[in-house]
Amino acid sequence: MHDHLKAKRRSEGMHGNAFEPIHIPIWVWGREETRQILKKRDMAGLFNIALKYAGASQVRISAATGIAQGRISQIMRGQRQVTDLEVLERIATGLGLPDHARMLLGLAPLDLAFPTDDHDEEHRQQAEELRTRIEAAATVDATTVQILATDTNNLRLLDRRLGGLAIADKMRAQISQIERVHRHAVRPGIRAQLAHVLSETAALAGWQALDRCALADAWDYHETAISAAREADDPALLAYARGQQAYVLIDLGRPAEAAELLHHVRHTYDRRVPGHLRTWLAAAEAEAAAILGDEATTRTALDQAATLLPKEDADPSLPYVALNAHHLARWRGNCLVRFGDPETIEDLRSALAGMDGTFNRAEAGLRCDLAHALLARGEAEAAQPHLYRAEHLAMMIGSRRHGRRIAELKRAVTRALR
Repeated sequence: MHDHLKAKRRSEGMHGNAFEPIHIPIWVWGREETRQILKKRDMAGLFNIALKYAGASQVRISAATGIAQGRISQIMRGQRQVTDLEVLERIATGLGLPDHARMLLGLAPLDLAFPTDDHDEEHRQQAEELRTRIEAAATVDATTVQILATDTNNLRLLDRRLGGLAIADKMRAQISQIERVHRHAVRPGIRAQLAHVLSETAALAGWQALDRCALADAWDYHETAISAAREADDPALLAYARGQQAYVLIDLGRPAEAAELLHHVRHTYDRRVPGHLRTWLAAAEAEAAAILGDEATTRTALDQAATLLPKEDADPSLPYVALNAHHLARWRGNCLVRFGDPETIEDLRSALAGMDGTFNRAEAGLRCDLAHALLARGEAEAAQPHLYRAEHLAMMIGSRRHGRRIAELKRAVTRALR
């Protein structure tokens, strides 16, 4: 009679607790044996853990997971396997698996799988915004890319005439537009074309930032240009962006690092890029060497640049490189003025005579070089008209970089005329 009552009470207790949640101690999930059971998706082992550590009967497991008791029994005897993800999800939820245990079972953490109500709307809005941006980027075709490239080139031409300050808002809008469609473009071919335009545009913005002495901005724009050039798989763009970034180091007072960078870029890309860019890189290396006072390296690099310069004035594949014999003469004068070379003045005058009137920033720099050379030769009065013109151009285009140099040269002229 006593045994019958015990069995009856045990049966009543089991049925009375059938719908109570199953609580398995948290430390159980950290045991190596449990981890292996989860990794193997051994549901028989998992149900036995529930029985052993939570006292959960087949009835409770059935109630917690929504799986028929008969099927629970078959699983525990090894007669049935569980492979359906929906069933695995119900088991994980019913047995109260923590996130790290769910992940071992191959399920998403609860925090990610079931966002709270507070975040549902935010996540829905994010998904909708992303969908809209991707759909908008999907409308971009080769014609659209060409329009963006033309817009960038027009901004480049305006920059030469008016300076970066006058077109700053247009530049920001252009970069923002290109970055937005590039970031959400899916088709590889179009994405690479957009990366090409982004690299050109960011490099131009970087030079404009350098001209207004915003060195951190200049560096960041060049980093964008470098990254985009890599995605576009364009060695010329990559070499140009990295080479131009060296000027940020120069203006930061780190010419040795700039020279090292330019030497590396030339060594890496010299045989892989068109002639005009090879010339540009050689002249840039000469300029960095001149700032360091290394006359031998300067002259060697300038001679190499002169040899490399193609006969054609421009290369249509390099709209960002404006370099012909007159430009190179200006660059040569800019370098050699630092060494008091007597030929510098003639080089600079020749460059000035052949200067295209649309290159206002370049003319301001050239006249600074000419004033410097005349001042070094003791012709302070002859230097003054060039400084006045350079100052006018610098103010017109908003060039703080040239403005600083002009101020230094004007002080030197004043001292020389006393």
